[in-house]
Order: sequence, then structure tokens, then C-alpha cells
Amino acid sequence: MSSAIKRMLAAVATVAVILTGTVVAQAPGQGRWTKFAPFPEPSQEIGGTSVNGKLYIIGGLPFAAGQSPAPKGIVWEYDGATDKWAKKKNMPAPAHHVAVTSYRGKLYVFGGGTQVEPGGSNWVPTNKAWEYDPAADTWRELAPMPTARGAAVAVEVGGKMYVIGGASVHPGQKIVGLNATVPHRALGTNEEYDPATNTWRSRSPMPTARNHAAIGAVNGKIYVLGGRIGSVFVVASNADVVEEYDPATDSWGLLKARMPLARSGTAYGTFGGKIYVAGGEFLDNDIVGTFRDLDAYDPAANRWTSFPPLPLARHGTVGGIITNRFHVVSGHLQSGAVFGTPMDSDANDGFELDR
Repeated sequence: MSSAIKRMLAAVATVAVILTGTVVAQAPGQGRWTKFAPFPEPSQEIGGTSVNGKLYIIGGLPFAAGQSPAPKGIVWEYDGATDKWAKKKNMPAPAHHVAVTSYRGKLYVFGGGTQVEPGGSNWVPTNKAWEYDPAADTWRELAPMPTARGAAVAVEVGGKMYVIGGASVHPGQKIVGLNATVPHRALGTNEEYDPATNTWRSRSPMPTARNHAAIGAVNGKIYVLGGRIGSVFVVASNADVVEEYDPATDSWGLLKARMPLARSGTAYGTFGGKIYVAGGEFLDNDIVGTFRDLDAYDPAANRWTSFPPLPLARHGTVGGIITNRFHVVSGHLQSGAVFGTPMDSDANDGFELDR
């Protein structure tokens, strides 16, 4: 069997496998996916997270063949109790591939790809940082990140935010729009934001530089899962690496159990001490596609468990936990910009998790 066929089979089935010493358990008969109110403004490369029983979708990258349209900068709120969407105030500086986390009922939005001039590149890495207050539907600009970057991930631990990884130009280069032919790199950058003082400081960099990863915090430690090595675009190599960071000691530990499937552009959320990862994308000379897989990483056991897959394979989506339900919202049905905007999904799929 060719390697391409093997990868394709891995992409469409959730099976118990052993990869590089990692045991992947199958969750017997547990959980199912349910359709909820569709997302009103289908988009890809969105950011977001859940807070206080609601899920927020932020940003978005439009596609038009041969053009460079401005980032969407949309903001939508989903109420898990009523199964309804509400349009909120757009980002002051629209961006896609933003890193988002929450703290004390507010959302924090970092970096992303922007458009500096109309018609110009819409993938200019930015260092802007924002606080969004859902209760007041207001935005407040924060001190900028030390490093301009997009496709990073963010999480809060101990009242501080950690923005990790991403992609940008090479050190010392002028910030320009990124594309597959512009020299740039994945980053291991790890920067800590303190909302009490509105200040940043650099922390120990992630050993495996990558972008488009997943992230979660469990018991005071941070886990970065999968992602993309090299370019910010899907022509790069996907990673199955899981690395643990301890903010208390500013140190990275030994490699953890690898993901069952190397992928990037996933949805993710943390619940019950486990980090759930769904969807993602892959592209090489043989396959152009997206994944349906739903897997959970348990840091305490250093073990992965596979669950029933997403109803629709997609990437560039947002995940969030509402009560004990993992929502995966919108995203693109094919890798990259294949077939354009009509391939953006309005799906809002929820998976019931074991309490």
C-alpha cells in the first residue's frame, strides 16, 4: 500500500493505533455529535474561545481568486443556553489567524495577519493586542506584543497570558506580507502578558518552532499540540509533537506522547483535565484534504483517546467548551483556499463530553 493511501485512510477513520510508542485508546460507545444553530457568517482562519457559557468567534480570512481582500474582523457570540447567535462589534483592526484566550470574563486577542493598505497583502503579521469585554461589547487596545506574528496560540495560567509560536519574517527583516514565496519562518517565541500591569516579557522559547498549533492548560502547565513546521502555509510539514511548558519554572519538559495524527489548523478546547483536538488539514503531492478526527490528550496519563469523528472534515475552525459540550464551529471544508469561499462551512457541531 502506498504511503499516500495510508495517510488518506488515517484521515478518514478513527482507529486504535500505536505510533512512535504512543498508545491511542478508543472510547467505547461514548459521546455523539449533535447539530446546533449554524454559524451566520461562514469563515475560515477564525479565532475564538468560550467564556461564561458563551462561545465567541473572532476574525476570519476571506478568499477571492487572484485578489487580496481585507480580513473580516468579525465578532459573533453564541449562547449555548438558547442555541442562538448574536452579532457583536467588529475588531477595531481586522485580522485573521488571531490567538485568543480569556480571563475574568474578558477575551484577549493577539497578533494575526492584517492588511496595511487596500488591495495589498492581507497576511502582514501584526503585534497588536486587544481586550474585548463581551458584557459591554467594547474593545480596548493593549500594549503591543514584542513580536509581530500570526497563527500563534494563547492560553491563560495564573492570571497571565502566554502567546506561543506563530509565524513571521526572519529576524531583522522588515515586516512584509507573507505568502508561499516570501521568506519567513515558524516561531518558537513565548511571550507573557500581565493584564495587571499591561506589560510583556519574553519567556523560554518553545523547543519546536511551529504555527497553527493547538494549546491547552491543565494543572498549571501548558501543552502545545501539533501545528505546522516551517512556512505558515499548508505547503509546510505538519507536526505531531506535544510539548509541555511550566510557567512557574519557565521551562519546557521532555516530549510527551505524540498526536495520533500529525495535523494543523485544528479546533481545540480543555475540559476535565483533558485537551480535545478536532479537524485540521494536510497537503502534499498526493493528498489535498482536511480531517474529521476528534482526539483527547490526558496529561496525567500521557495518553491519547480517540472519539467519533466530526460530521464534516474541516480546518481553520474554532473550538470551545460550553458546560460539558465541545463545539466546533465553521472553518473551511478543503485544504487551503481550494474552491474558494463557498467551501466555508456554517456547521456548529457539538460533542457531549463525559462529566
